[in-house]
Amino acid sequence: MPRESYATLQAKIEKEISKLQKKAEALQNKRRKPVIASIISSMRDYNITPEEIATAFNSASKAPRQAGRRAVTTSKRPVAPKYRHPKTGETWSGRGKAPRWLAAEEAAGKQRESFLIAE
Repeated sequence: MPRESYATLQAKIEKEISKLQKKAEALQNKRRKPVIASIISSMRDYNITPEEIATAFNSASKAPRQAGRRAVTTSKRPVAPKYRHPKTGETWSGRGKAPRWLAAEEAAGKQRESFLIAE
């Protein structure tokens, strides 16, 4: 049996991909039809016009994200320092990995709480 060339194999794979994409589209359309019918039925029951839906849809896309979705934050706020080295004045917020000065002091036997900044 002769070996197939790379181009032939690639063409077969692309053809198979195309078939699968068409099947996926058909399945999606089949699943959407009852949902669309339900929406139209509800619109008729409540006398909702397509224009009202379009207005609501457009205003919803401009509104802040609701539960389950995170709103995009523009910037991170700085965190107030929680610990201060008494000799050097270096500070640490208490978030992330502890700074070297604090790790060295803890290795020397001091307690982290002794470096807390009094509020």
